[in-house]
Amino acid sequence: IGDLIDQGRFVFSTELEDIHMNIEKALTERTPAGAKLHTGRSRNDQIATDLRLWLKHEVARDLEAVSALQRALVDWAAREEDIVLPGYTHLQRGQPVLLGHHLLAYVEMLERDKGRFTDAAQRADVCPLGSGALAGSTLPLDRKLVADLLGFGAVSENSMDAISDRDFVVEYCAASALLAVHLSRLSEDLILWNSSEFGFITIGDAYTTGSSLMPQKKNPDVAELTRGKTGRVVGNLVSLLTTLKSLPMTYNRDLQEDKERLFDTADTVAACLTITAEMLGTIKSNPQRCFSAAEDPLLLATDLADWLVQGGMPFREAHHVVGQCVAAAEAQGLTLDRLPLAEMQRISKALTEEAREVFALDRALDARDLPGAPSPKRVRAQVRKWQRRLG
Repeated sequence: IGDLIDQGRFVFSTELEDIHMNIEKALTERTPAGAKLHTGRSRNDQIATDLRLWLKHEVARDLEAVSALQRALVDWAAREEDIVLPGYTHLQRGQPVLLGHHLLAYVEMLERDKGRFTDAAQRADVCPLGSGALAGSTLPLDRKLVADLLGFGAVSENSMDAISDRDFVVEYCAASALLAVHLSRLSEDLILWNSSEFGFITIGDAYTTGSSLMPQKKNPDVAELTRGKTGRVVGNLVSLLTTLKSLPMTYNRDLQEDKERLFDTADTVAACLTITAEMLGTIKSNPQRCFSAAEDPLLLATDLADWLVQGGMPFREAHHVVGQCVAAAEAQGLTLDRLPLAEMQRISKALTEEAREVFALDRALDARDLPGAPSPKRVRAQVRKWQRRLG
């Protein structure tokens, strides 16, 4: 019967209500013992069991898809390891970072997502079969044997909870919602970087579309659709929580609404993961545009403050001094590294000609050598670590 279902040759009848009745009828046609299949069972505990089995399988698929996306990010970081661009706060240029460091931030996010999916699967790894409609059975069922045969790690401890529990579905949808948020943030970065204003990257033609009116347009539709579908996945979570919030014990028909929310979330996230990973492999950076944005001396204003701190000045004072230098340079229409020494020393005698050395971009990146920081040496080590880890 299982083979027939896998081959698409099993004939289902809607008159038999659900898959369990269809299988029972098919089994009974083959052997009279099939009529005993429903002994000690209810559709309630069967459906709860099905959901848990399905979710465990789905998580395994999701984990591989997330790992594939991580590999795509790491591959991009490895093939363009020398690209430097601005890091942003408030969407304002902050400090220079390597492209690889930026991409690896998403690898870290995705690793946390994998942990949450794994947790949801562990919570689902409990067999409710044998709980009946809500109060178990008077028959001497071997629940542990059934759990072992179905590949569960444990049996449920409370029959009422086992029937009505959908926490594991909520956890899966919550993990998926946060994953979708991470995919949306990545998509937003790609959309910005692909714009004419930034021009940091070009996305492959297969993952963009033209305008129906403007022939020059190449729109990042895949990234935009991924960003847009986040609302759908988050909405599924909220819908599920709203359905559960006022249900009395134990089973209520409202619970059939969990299927649409769960299956739609799984399908949406799986599609977004797959197509995003494929798209990343087509992206090419524009090194000159990236470097041009990253070499802005203002991005190294904090480095100048750090230089003063290394000379013994308290950071609060150093921050104020550099702020005055920035204002003076702007007033004279100069970049910060071109502010005359006399003007710098008028602000603080601690500023000497040696202070200008902090504006060498290579030096500035090499100096960011703390664990977790974006020095080229650290980023290369992180890329190698993730390559080994992801295989």
